[in-house]
Amino acid sequence: MTNDNSYEKRRGDAGSALLIAIFALLLISVVGLAMLVSTGTDSALAGNYRGSTGAYYAAVAGVEEARGRLLLKSPDYLNKGHSYDTLFSPQGLPTFGLTDVMYITNPAGGETVDPQDMSSPYADTEYQNEMGWALSGANVHTYVPSISSTLPLPPAPYKWVRINSVTEKALAVNVDNSPGPPSSYNSFTPLYYDGNGLNLMNRGNKVLAVTALAFMPDKSRKLLQYVAVPTMVSTNLLNPPPGAPPNLDFPAALTLAGTNVTFTGPGASSPSFMISGQDQTPSCSPANYMVASIGYTNNTPGDSSYANIVAGALPAGNYKGYPPTGGPPPNPSMSPNSIVDVSTALQTNWLSPAGLDAIVQNITSNADVVINGDATGSDISAKAPSMSPANLETIVVNGNLDLNAWHGTGYGLLVVTGTLYYDPDASWNGIVLVIGQGNFVSTKSGVGEIDGAVFIAKTKDSTGVLLPQLGAASFSQTGGNSGHGINYNSCWIRGSGVAPGAQGPLNYKILAFREITQ
Repeated sequence: MTNDNSYEKRRGDAGSALLIAIFALLLISVVGLAMLVSTGTDSALAGNYRGSTGAYYAAVAGVEEARGRLLLKSPDYLNKGHSYDTLFSPQGLPTFGLTDVMYITNPAGGETVDPQDMSSPYADTEYQNEMGWALSGANVHTYVPSISSTLPLPPAPYKWVRINSVTEKALAVNVDNSPGPPSSYNSFTPLYYDGNGLNLMNRGNKVLAVTALAFMPDKSRKLLQYVAVPTMVSTNLLNPPPGAPPNLDFPAALTLAGTNVTFTGPGASSPSFMISGQDQTPSCSPANYMVASIGYTNNTPGDSSYANIVAGALPAGNYKGYPPTGGPPPNPSMSPNSIVDVSTALQTNWLSPAGLDAIVQNITSNADVVINGDATGSDISAKAPSMSPANLETIVVNGNLDLNAWHGTGYGLLVVTGTLYYDPDASWNGIVLVIGQGNFVSTKSGVGEIDGAVFIAKTKDSTGVLLPQLGAASFSQTGGNSGHGINYNSCWIRGSGVAPGAQGPLNYKILAFREITQ
């Protein structure tokens, strides 16, 4: 009896062990399946992420290619062959009409990329959403081939980049603060940017949308857009004189910005020295266009800027120009009428230490040559050997620049943050900005001249700390034969059909960046 009970108990224990084993196997199987599913999901997510990230960077490559090729100085400039002269000015500024559209296409081998083909996976369906009319109603210009495949890197798999002007509706921004919902935003006036903000008044440069579509082999898509505008070295006149271009110019051949500025000319000892606001190349501006000879920016009671300049600008007949708020006289005005307060003609960022310092930093970030520390004319020659009338360069010297004994000619934009020791036997064609210590000094003799414009401002103290307000900028040219002085020249400032001007465009500034939902 006892044996039978033991046998039955062992049989019951064996059955329980079997059930436990079965349940354990089931649990392990469920966990294993869950791990397989999780692994598959992770792999799918990782694959999607790789595809999405790849598409994102491919689209970035597209908008960056377009941004680079918008520049006149680029070897792959979009209008290099003058096929798109209606889209760009001779100086390389965008002149896109409201319906003008340019595409850069980037097909893979053997495929066709046509953004206008609405049956294609590469169709540009976003244009109508932004502009309010179909792409078929736009003025689509001949496609430009991408340079992606010519680079020493694997070609980026974006398919096209679109470039066009924009409106309030396109960007969904209420620029003029007009009443009404977003659906009432302006859709028929292109936007401009004047350095301070967007406007509808043709002030500044035209704003462009640069939009790229990337399409990966795994069908991942990205549509990215820059809102960009050319950056310029410019005062961007707020109150242009009659007959003057609407924007982008300097109000005087020489501008001394600040408080109690000083000017010392060579006087009768150098009869050939002149500072003239008469445009030397009227082909780049309206006929007989003139600016002030010497401009200053402070006329508050007690400030001696005007008196200091008048006392040093002798003989008066060597200083020709007219006020930038009045019409040109029959003959060039003489001092003191050609010595003018130009503060109302300058944007506010050209009237403060912080604003001017930001301008210098922006120029430096886009410069062809940056010299940190004191430099000489030999350094300029060595670091900018290809500088020429057809190849203007932007050169920044973060320190003093001594051009004494340098008898060369410079072309482009020169920025000096310390003191500029100028040799009047040298010449410079373009723009000279002495912003920082704000000192221009010349004691030598020579036969050179500066053609373009000169702007001087003291923004920092001797230790390099920004001043709370502009200090006393100084110009002194006292040699017995001080060269031919400074002549306003719009071609060297703005550019011509031969080459870009010294003021740019230096680059295309990104005002906004977004990914467009597909």
